[in-house]
Amino acid sequence: MAGAIKLTVENFIATVVMDRPPVNAQSHAFRDEMIGVFDALTDRDDVRVAILTGTGKMFSAGADMKERPNADVPGEYWKFNRGARECFNAIHECAKPVIAAVNGPALGAGAGLVAACDIILCSDNAQFGMPEIDVGLAGGAAMLQTLFGHSRARRMFYTGWRVPAAELYRTGVAECCVPLEQLMPEAMKLAEEIASKSPIGMRYAKQSMNTTMHMPTRDGYRFEQGVTVFLSKTEDAQEARRAFIEKRKPVFKGR
Repeated sequence: MAGAIKLTVENFIATVVMDRPPVNAQSHAFRDEMIGVFDALTDRDDVRVAILTGTGKMFSAGADMKERPNADVPGEYWKFNRGARECFNAIHECAKPVIAAVNGPALGAGAGLVAACDIILCSDNAQFGMPEIDVGLAGGAAMLQTLFGHSRARRMFYTGWRVPAAELYRTGVAECCVPLEQLMPEAMKLAEEIASKSPIGMRYAKQSMNTTMHMPTRDGYRFEQGVTVFLSKTEDAQEARRAFIEKRKPVFKGR
């Protein structure tokens, strides 16, 4: 449905709000719109960081069960799965850091959206769960294992257990667990800090994190050293060094 994603940009911060009541279920159109938004954010010079959240007290309950594909139609299920996968990839691959401001339950594909983000903040009514086992499905193993350890991921996957926000914060999955009314101020505070950094430096910082997460340590270290050499020659790096010596805030130009 067109208009399910609301985007505002101010002071280099993009706020992306899922607005498909009542539970922000992810339809085909929803996913296409999400992909378009995050692909565009990569190219926008007026955006340095993004916040992803939902309306009300629900982040996303996952895939729209009213749009399940027909397994008897050749290719239909594969097309459906590809759309879900690329929705997550659009967030993960966005060149700008993405903060998940999780304002309520993030279930199934909703948890997938969270896993695609860079930093996770939670309101105290949030919870993460993968209830696929209870509806005859078995998706989400890969995304769970990016957020949780061996035992916890399997417990969630095999039982459908929903992890509450306080536990997410206690175990370091989320950076905070605050009352709902404090969630966006916390997210904005963090976004402002990220937006104050060098835009070109931040772009390559995210690329470095995404690339090295699947590399052996030796190869990853070599890759990020190459990034550092490149960045050291940019105008922003030179400005950062001057500002440090002159004890002032740097003025970055993104080049």
